Amino acid sequence: MFVKINSCATLGLNSEHVELEADLAPRQQTAFIIVGLPDASIQEAKERVRFAIENSGFLFPRFKLTVNLAPADLKKEGAAYDLAMAITILKVTSQLDCNLEDSIFLGELALNGETRSTTGILPATIFAKENGYKNIFVPAQNVEEATLISDINIFPVKTLKELANHLEQIKLISPAQKTEAYSKETTQHFFADMADVQGQEQAKRALEIAAAGSHNVLLSGPPGSGKTLLARAFPTILPGLSEEEIIEVTRIYSIAGLLKKNQPIIKTRPFRSPHHTGSGAALVGGGRIPQPGEISLAHRGVLFLDEFPEFSRQVLENLRQPLEDGVVSISRALGTLTFPARFTLIASQNPCPCGYATDPDRNCLCSQSQIIKYQKRISGPILDRIDLHIEVPRLNFEKLEQKTNNETSHEIKKRVEQALEIQRIRFVNSPTQNNSEMSPSELKKFCELNNETTELLKNAVNQLNLSARTYHRILKVARTIADLSNSQNIQSSYIAEALQYRAKN
Repeated sequence: MFVKINSCATLGLNSEHVELEADLAPRQQTAFIIVGLPDASIQEAKERVRFAIENSGFLFPRFKLTVNLAPADLKKEGAAYDLAMAITILKVTSQLDCNLEDSIFLGELALNGETRSTTGILPATIFAKENGYKNIFVPAQNVEEATLISDINIFPVKTLKELANHLEQIKLISPAQKTEAYSKETTQHFFADMADVQGQEQAKRALEIAAAGSHNVLLSGPPGSGKTLLARAFPTILPGLSEEEIIEVTRIYSIAGLLKKNQPIIKTRPFRSPHHTGSGAALVGGGRIPQPGEISLAHRGVLFLDEFPEFSRQVLENLRQPLEDGVVSISRALGTLTFPARFTLIASQNPCPCGYATDPDRNCLCSQSQIIKYQKRISGPILDRIDLHIEVPRLNFEKLEQKTNNETSHEIKKRVEQALEIQRIRFVNSPTQNNSEMSPSELKKFCELNNETTELLKNAVNQLNLSARTYHRILKVARTIADLSNSQNIQSSYIAEALQYRAKN
């Protein structure tokens, strides 16, 4: 008897259809063979599935059993096929009699027949819906992420026996209800509030602009000036994720296996802060079968690179494409996979190895050649892709102890949300979401300048020898400043402010 059961394989952010075919050869010797390019974890499924079937009260066949995972040229890995494999075996041995053509099965099995969580459930659910399947059966531990998707029956499975009873209509499993992911009341614990940062008004203003337009920022200053505190307070002025963004981010964390039991859905903007000793693969993603790296895990959130020049130059050069295009493409022998990487980069650095080259009150211990060598660790093309370059000076005692009512993150966030609402309306019929993502044609349409403003920008480009990329980024920043001021037109003062945030030679 020949049977087929549907499952799927995760490939990048997407899922591919996998058919599990099974057949018995009763006159052959007892054997259990899995073919179809399985990895070691799938080969080990032989023992997991065998004991799960027997401990659930079913019989495991004593003939030659062959299970094929089609298509045979697609590499299969992981334990997510256990549940589908067990159902396939129960069907081929006539212990189940039901039509499963419109269903997909995913999940790992324990030896006692219980299900265990697995990765890639959300993209699998999206695949099932898009390809017309009516039902998807997933481990109960993964059901909440799956219920982000509507218009498909999602069944939480606790044990193989429970699933068999459902398929035989002995005792039905109730389908899970859709999860309402988006909520304005979503709370998040933050490291600090902007009100906790004394002084540094220019840096706070730059971070407000960055939040309102998703612009990249480089904070430079001596040790202890507050660069890290500003960066860690930055998420407090960012708006919450939309429902579409929640699905995007959760999808990435699902295939990376980073969803936690107490956080099955990512409802807050990611904040990733990798150490400077990390490799290029850790930052941009990689592996034999590519997995997302830190820049994709920071998608729609913040990537904070502290001690920016301490990162390997080769590692930092990997940021060129993501900073420009918002995606990262990873090529391996198995093919090329593309992951989203639309993040806000916040980088911090000291001006020299000892850190005091720009401090007026402390002597720098570095030679000129050491300073130049240190600063050259970050290439010009990378610096050119950073919109806002901010000096963060060291504060004196009087400033630190000054009793002032600093503006809170909540107050700044209100202005940021208003500016983003203007951009949402502006780009309503475009894939662009904010000013930093504007295409050249959108720049021409939404960044028109009057004669006075054009002359100011022309003089700046000629005198400072600015590149075309820098010219476009100045326009984008000026557009964001105008949005924060609720101004339809870009005024000269907005261009002037955008220019002061550029890197100084």
